[in-house]
Amino acid sequence: MKVLIVGGGGREHAIAMSVAKSPRVEKIYCAPGNAGIGQIAECVPIGAMEFEKLAAFAREKAIDFTIVGMDDPLVGGLVDVLEAEGLRVFGPRKNAAILEGSKAFSKDLMKKYNIPTAAYETFDNAEDALEYLKGADYPIVLKADGLALGKGVLICRDREEAEEGVRSIMLDKKFGSAGDRMVIEEFMTGREVSVLSFVDGKTIKIMTSAQDHKRAMDGDQGLNTGGMGTFSPSPFYTKQVDEFCRKHIYQATVDAMAAEGRPFKGVIFFGLMLTQKGPRVLEYNARFGDPEAQVVLPRMKNDIIEVMEACVDGRLDQIELEFEDNAAVCVVLASQGYPVSYEKGFLIRGLDRFDGAEGYYCFHAGTKQTDRGIVTNGGRVLGITAKGRDLKEARANAYAATEWVSFDNKYMRHDIGKAIDEA
Repeated sequence: MKVLIVGGGGREHAIAMSVAKSPRVEKIYCAPGNAGIGQIAECVPIGAMEFEKLAAFAREKAIDFTIVGMDDPLVGGLVDVLEAEGLRVFGPRKNAAILEGSKAFSKDLMKKYNIPTAAYETFDNAEDALEYLKGADYPIVLKADGLALGKGVLICRDREEAEEGVRSIMLDKKFGSAGDRMVIEEFMTGREVSVLSFVDGKTIKIMTSAQDHKRAMDGDQGLNTGGMGTFSPSPFYTKQVDEFCRKHIYQATVDAMAAEGRPFKGVIFFGLMLTQKGPRVLEYNARFGDPEAQVVLPRMKNDIIEVMEACVDGRLDQIELEFEDNAAVCVVLASQGYPVSYEKGFLIRGLDRFDGAEGYYCFHAGTKQTDRGIVTNGGRVLGITAKGRDLKEARANAYAATEWVSFDNKYMRHDIGKAIDEA
């Protein structure tokens, strides 16, 4: 079969690598892709938001199955456009992708269906939000309602900081139209855990757990990023936590979306906070996480195409997900200055070290193929992932592998997975 993957980051590279393992797949296209994806798929110069061009390409090439990796095209309705052409697509339709597309929608859904989350209020204008802050408890969390590349969340220590945050989101439009509405919610403390799942509209199958590191610098300092590294499984995701979430969160979310006339097919990413009062939902994403996909998918034993087709066809109940009994750690190699400003175009050396290195992966995020070779082309450049018998071994392997690669302005955190030592 011919498969088209929409996106061009580390997540899509991880998806492409999994798709390439399927004996049923003869050809992979990726739009727009990147230099790493180009080694296992044919990259086509079509942007993820160019819906009509993507539909025309899929028709022209007789694509059998399309996988939409990114949040923007999902929330924008690419699945609906492709389905209208009679194409088979993996991912939620627009009316279901709102689960990620609007934080106000997802918070209201959780309140209506008693899914545990932080207390919150939603605001459509800055004046009301600023008034609310006068009587609020601190610290407090501000969230731009729409998509903001994983950066639209501000944790404010006091009222002054919160007022500045409201102005930057709603008045200065730091995150563009994502800040037209805003959610202000209580600050929760505890361990964060990411849990990915496959969903077919009614059935949900949980993948292995993971844990992301959002802050730019060691010790969880600095600005929020799209993710500086991750590990899987999370030692904090215990059997008791799993039982609670299956009973009160996972199936409840799928049932709630169905009850709202928005059946969800695709991947639901549950961002959880393990509080003293029990697990709470921090956020939903309507697709694989990035870099969570880079540690979860290499550990999955199933043929990803079979699982995704079961989601599309509503027969996920017939699939048993299987994961290797090991661990994986991903360390992101970024450009110095990310997520604010950084230079591009530096030659990357050492990529060939990963050829044939079993248990080691180099997922490309911001790279580009040029006449000089592969160069940096983004803030997050590479996701260096390694497996191990346990998390400590996987962490040691991943950090050793980061030394295989070099480029000017290379930057990374040195404490990815350090929480493992405290488990």
